[in-house]
Amino acid sequence: MKMIDLRSDTVTRPTPAMRRAMAEAEVGDDVYLEDPTVNRLQELAAAMLGKEAALFVPTGTMGNQICVKLHTRPGTEVVLEERSHILNYEMGAAAVLSGVTLRPVRGDNGILDWERVAAAIRRNPPYYVTPTSLITLENSHNMAGGATMPLATAREICDGAHSLGLPVHLDGARIFNAALALGTTVAEIAAPFDSVMFCLSKGLGAPAGSMIVGSRQFIEQAVSLRKLLGGGMRQVGVLAAAGLVALRQSPALLEHDHQHARRLAIGLAGIPGVSIDPESVRTNIVIFDIAATGHSTSQLSADLRDRGVLANGISPREMRLVTHYDVDSDQIDETLSILAQLLGRP
Repeated sequence: MKMIDLRSDTVTRPTPAMRRAMAEAEVGDDVYLEDPTVNRLQELAAAMLGKEAALFVPTGTMGNQICVKLHTRPGTEVVLEERSHILNYEMGAAAVLSGVTLRPVRGDNGILDWERVAAAIRRNPPYYVTPTSLITLENSHNMAGGATMPLATAREICDGAHSLGLPVHLDGARIFNAALALGTTVAEIAAPFDSVMFCLSKGLGAPAGSMIVGSRQFIEQAVSLRKLLGGGMRQVGVLAAAGLVALRQSPALLEHDHQHARRLAIGLAGIPGVSIDPESVRTNIVIFDIAATGHSTSQLSADLRDRGVLANGISPREMRLVTHYDVDSDQIDETLSILAQLLGRP
């Protein structure tokens, strides 16, 4: 049985073009900053996001944590949305590596605004209160169903933070999905932020790797931290080559993923007991509530697996489906048919 894998867009396999590029990659020692393919990837990433420089890192988590550490000092606090990846899925790394605490703020469907951020900031507080050193945002927002932050909202938060002398970092793991949904460019989204991390290995389909972008001075400092964290990868041009293909070719494919996600959302809305607003699905992530169906997400995940579909529950009542280029429209329809059969049973 060929499985339909909707657990995440991280499960994509390298395209034939990526595999050819990897096999033919020109390489050097990247710890000496001499891998020509890595250098080309970094130059392209910086140019696409409108920043001075970029750095190739093994993972998005490492990229985020390098940025957190560079922007903060021990004993300070980072303000972020309560369902953000940095808070919930990076294993407390900000505390372990940077000595900072995290102050979660509830957004509107995952989206913060300046009023909520400002209320959480502690700038020049009494000596016994932890001061704020950094704001982080996420766009698109994974656990808010791929919700996107409007450009004006992001700019208002960045302008407000900068007026207080605070940097703002963007976890842009799926920034290309966000740009498509917002009808803009990744450079426009990245413009007001001091640093941005984005992934090559999600919807863009590369087998591994993420990028940090920022000022030249910031990236020079990030190189040292990457090495400290074990990210000096030597002849890593074989991976960077796939990243170059991903940046050049994959953004044009994302519209299909978004169409498939909307198709899933509309179909799910027609299943009795399923709670979802199809209008809220803007990118490639679909989160829906099955509590009223009488099924648990753990049981539904197991039943789906038995029928050839891989999907994850993110809570006892919520399921998440993520579309990507390895899933076609026929498989979307098959998944909806299977879900209707399973959820229609007591």
